[in-house]
Amino acid sequence: MKLRLLTLAAMFAALSAIGALIKIPVGIGSAALDTVPALISSLFLPPVYAGAASLVGHLASSLSAGFPLGPLHIIIALEMFVILFVFTKLHQKGYHFWKWVFFIVANSVLATLPFYWIISPAFFIGALPGITLATILNASIAMIVSPVVEKVMERVKTHA
Repeated sequence: MKLRLLTLAAMFAALSAIGALIKIPVGIGSAALDTVPALISSLFLPPVYAGAASLVGHLASSLSAGFPLGPLHIIIALEMFVILFVFTKLHQKGYHFWKWVFFIVANSVLATLPFYWIISPAFFIGALPGITLATILNASIAMIVSPVVEKVMERVKTHA
């Protein structure tokens, strides 16, 4: 069972790394689709594994962009881990509406908030619209794809 979880986590981390290469210009930077696979992984993985997939996805995204915030990306990757950990817990408890609300608020406002003091208030205000747009884009794609993936997995279980 543990090997299956590790394999699935590695697969979703790899998909997050691929999503990190898909960049959409927003505001000061660009939005990457690195969080979509991590959000979908919450359907199949325990919280720690889904968080790890998200952490890897963010590091791959920042690496492909040239680490514009330098070592601060480690803080962001850890924030992503925590956000996906809580998101997965909410999913497991059946809070299907609130998990999306939590993700959008946590990933856009709460994750950006420390940079108000670390970098500057101007950075926070300038980055917030782009990050919010990227968060909503990632969440929207995951919301659309998740039910389809769940149905496919159900069919695979019944025919395997």
